[in-house]
Amino acid sequence: MPERDDEQREFDLKWADGAEHKEPSARARMLAARWKENPPAPVPFRADPDPVRSGRRSSWVSTAVVLGCVAAVIVLLGYINFRAPY
Repeated sequence: MPERDDEQREFDLKWADGAEHKEPSARARMLAARWKENPPAPVPFRADPDPVRSGRRSSWVSTAVVLGCVAAVIVLLGYINFRAPY
């Protein structure tokens, strides 16, 4: 019996796929109606993002912060190793 259901379902799928006219989805109908009244503005394929400069540090400040942290860790480790033998 399950084999018969599989055959019937496959027949239904083939019948639906072979339909001459396919109705658009609800979203496609909604967008078509909206765009008929108010068409969307053209959008470039790969638009350049707007540059954001507010709140960002310059590259030399970031480099100085990183190098300062590395130097502080090296000095701290050297100090710990210097005091360890006592």
